Amino acid sequence: MKNITMYSGPMCAFCDAAKRLLNRNNLEYKLIDVSTGPDLRDEMIRKANGKRTIPQIFFNDEHIGGYQELRTLEKNGELQNSLK
Repeated sequence: MKNITMYSGPMCAFCDAAKRLLNRNNLEYKLIDVSTGPDLRDEMIRKANGKRTIPQIFFNDEHIGGYQELRTLEKNGELQNSLK
């Protein structure tokens, strides 16, 4: 199973939705709050190829995208296979 990392921030509806989706699928994930340090936001932007919005989600080191991309994986039944 791949490790899931989500860069998130406070008062972010899409971040909350992504957390609910991951919890609903009984998936463990590491949460990195970019508001706790400017270096974390810079790290996220670098890893996400310049994307600045939150959430940004990674399976191991593979950039998945944000909530919409995660939701599409779930909706198409591809979420569990993407984590193998």
